[in-house]
Amino acid sequence: MSSQPKIYVAGHRGMVGSAIVRTLQAQGLTNIVTRTHAELDLTDQAAVRNFFAAEIPDHVYLAAAKVGGIHANNTYPAEFIYQNLMIEANIIQASHASDVQKLLFLGSSCIYPKAVPQPMREDALLTGVLESTNEPYAIAKIAGIKLCESYNRQYRRDYRSVMPTNLYGPGDNYHPENSHVIPALIRRFHEAKQNNAPTVTIWGSGTPKREFLFVDDMAAASVHVMNLDKTTYDQHTQPMLSHINVGCGYDITIKELAETISEVIGYQGEITFEPSKPDGTPRKLMDSSRLNALGWHANVSLEDGLGLAYADFKKNHAIQI
Repeated sequence: MSSQPKIYVAGHRGMVGSAIVRTLQAQGLTNIVTRTHAELDLTDQAAVRNFFAAEIPDHVYLAAAKVGGIHANNTYPAEFIYQNLMIEANIIQASHASDVQKLLFLGSSCIYPKAVPQPMREDALLTGVLESTNEPYAIAKIAGIKLCESYNRQYRRDYRSVMPTNLYGPGDNYHPENSHVIPALIRRFHEAKQNNAPTVTIWGSGTPKREFLFVDDMAAASVHVMNLDKTTYDQHTQPMLSHINVGCGYDITIKELAETISEVIGYQGEITFEPSKPDGTPRKLMDSSRLNALGWHANVSLEDGLGLAYADFKKNHAIQI
């Protein structure tokens, strides 16, 4: 029998889940259980229950989710709220039923109100109206936090939640309509460079500010939080504060981001903006001071991370375009 914990990573093919698997393996942990969507539909309650009853993992990383950018959230709101609610409810309940004591739920910075003081602190949760473009997704993620909190309160479980800022890196989604801003811009500028396009036009005014975290930093933070001593962690966990922000600590405008990506890719044309298109939230900067006090800080700079992301795009995605 292995002395290592059996670890189930839900969503191991996704950007965050695959990074968590890489991080665990780099630490010498090999007893990792995964299932593809074809093997296990996480929205199927009976299938998830049977999987947990058969595998009985010791630790669970809940990184599986339906995700997308502004366009995708606006177009498919029912899918975003239903699928994410089902995934997290099924996994958290099955974990409890199988006596899994430790679970880490991955949320999103969109849980915070649109008009919230910056940087966003954990205690800003449920203090105002959410950004309308991704409200269904945000509601689902808030429910995930409260599921973990409720099982902890009622059953004394150790189910923790981390709220990442905007993530990017290897394994990202580069779909032309359903991707987030960094992969969307990487694809746009790469195609413009390949086609010698004189101009790249970007949705919005370019003035909103965003914080970005390299996905391997997020994975390292997830494992760090999972491994924190319960006594230490409990000092930072209470009702309405049962989640921890994960960010790099600084943000930039979308215009600055576009210019940086353009430089990384080597695009020489003009960048223009389309102010009639939605900007989304004016600013989203996480206050990660609680996690910093618990011993974790981001390591990868935006410029280095974008270089790594573009290298991954060219290797694994550019040929498919």
